[in-house]
Amino acid sequence: MAKKIIPKKTPMKEQSPEERKKNFNEVPLGYTEEEAILEARRCLQCKNAPCITGCPVEIDIPGFIGKIAEGDFKEAARIMKDKNVLPAICGRVCPQEDQCEKLCVLAKKFEPVAIGRLERFIADWEATQEKIDLPKIPPSTGKRVAVVGSGPGGLTVAGDLIKLGHEVIIFEALHKPGGVLVYGIPEFRMPKDIVEREVDYLLKLGVKLKTSFIVGRTKSVDELLEEFDAIYIGTGAGLPWFMNIPGENYKGIYSANEYLTRSNLMKAYLFPKYDTPIVKGKEVAVIGGGNVAMDSARTALRLGADEVKIVYRRSEKEMPARIEEIERAKEEGIIFEILTLPVSYHANNDGWVKEIECIRMKLGEVDSSGRRRPLPIDGSNFKIEVDTVVVAIGQSPNPLIPETSPDLKVGKWGNIEADPETGKTSKKGVWAGGDVVRGGATVILAMGDGRVAAKSIDEYLETGVW
Repeated sequence: MAKKIIPKKTPMKEQSPEERKKNFNEVPLGYTEEEAILEARRCLQCKNAPCITGCPVEIDIPGFIGKIAEGDFKEAARIMKDKNVLPAICGRVCPQEDQCEKLCVLAKKFEPVAIGRLERFIADWEATQEKIDLPKIPPSTGKRVAVVGSGPGGLTVAGDLIKLGHEVIIFEALHKPGGVLVYGIPEFRMPKDIVEREVDYLLKLGVKLKTSFIVGRTKSVDELLEEFDAIYIGTGAGLPWFMNIPGENYKGIYSANEYLTRSNLMKAYLFPKYDTPIVKGKEVAVIGGGNVAMDSARTALRLGADEVKIVYRRSEKEMPARIEEIERAKEEGIIFEILTLPVSYHANNDGWVKEIECIRMKLGEVDSSGRRRPLPIDGSNFKIEVDTVVVAIGQSPNPLIPETSPDLKVGKWGNIEADPETGKTSKKGVWAGGDVVRGGATVILAMGDGRVAAKSIDEYLETGVW
C-alpha cells in the first residue's frame, strides 16, 4: 500500500508578531515530540537521498529523521552529531530552504520535509536529558592543532579533530566563544545559552579554549606554528563596509557590526542589568537586504523604535535574506523601501543625522552576482526622515592576520585564499575557511569548510605531506 503523503509541513508554533516585537525571546517555539514524529513520518526515506548532497556537512538526513519517526530520539541525536557538532544552531539559522530542503523529493510537488525544524527538535530534546552520551575519543596522536576563531567553522574543525585523537586549542579574540553566533545573531533568533551549550559539548570532548587571545597581536601565526603542528584560521568577516557617500560620518550612523555586537554580545538589550550603551532611535533606517539587515531592523524595533525601514537598492526578489526572516520582519511592521539607494545624509546643527537623501532605482540586466543590476532613475530623489541609521551592506575580513603573516596570500577584498578542496592556504601548515575566505556567507557553509579542512589537516598530520 502506497504511503499517504501529507502535502504541508507540520506547523511550528511561534510568538505572535504583536507579542514578540516587544521582547528578545526566541520567536519559534519548537516542535513537541508528537509534532516531530508526525513531521518525520512525512519523509519518504529515499534510497539516493538527494537532501544529503545539499548539506555542506553531509548529515545522514534520512537516518536521523527515520529514528525520530520511530520515537528513538537518542539514536537520532547520535546519527545527527556524527556529522554535525552544532545541531541546535544549524536547526535555527541555516538556510535549509536553499540547501537540503530544496532537494527534498517531496518539494517537487509539495512542501519539503521540515529538516531544519527536526534538527532543532532533536538537539533540544537531547539537552533535556540528564546524561548526554559522548563519543569515544581515541588515544592521543601527540599532534597539536591551533584553531583561530571560535565561530561555526572553528568549532566544527575542533570537534572533528578532537574525535580523531589530536589535541585542539581554540584561540578566541573576544571574551566569549561563538563568533558571529554570539556577536552577530540576535537573541530572538539564536539564544546565547544554546551557543554556550554547544561549546560546552566540545569542551567535554576535550577541546581547550583560550579567550581574549588576539592572534596577530598576542601571538602571530608564525609564533603559533612553533608550538603547533597545524593551524586553522576561521576568524570570520568582521570589518564592516560603508557606502562612502556624503555625510556618512554624521552622528547616529552605525555599522551593523557595532550595533549588533553591542546588543548581542555586550547585552545592551538587557539594560540596566548590563550598562552597555546603545542608541535607541525612534525613526530608524537599515541599509541593506541580507540577514544582517533583518536582524538589525528587528533589533531596533525591540529596542523601542516607533518606525523601522529597510532601505534596499534592488527588489524584494533579489534580497539575500532568508524568506522567513523577511516575512517575520514584515509581520512585525517593518517597512520595506525597495528599489531605493541612499546617495547622501543630512544632519541637524548638532551633527546628528536627520535625513537620508535617496534615489529610486529600476532593474536592468543580470550582473555577475546573478541578480538584475539596479540602475538609478534620474530626477527621482527624495528624503527619508531618520534619527538613526544602521549600515548593513556587507563586510570583509579583519586585515590583522594577513598583515602580520605576509606569506599568507589574500585576494583583493582581503579574503585569505584557500584551496576549496582542502582548505590549504599559501602557508605550509595553515588552513582557512568560512567568512575569512568567502566573505559574508552562512553558518553551514563555514561548517562545511571546517569539515573539509579537518579531513585535510588529519591527512597532513598522519603523512607529513603538504
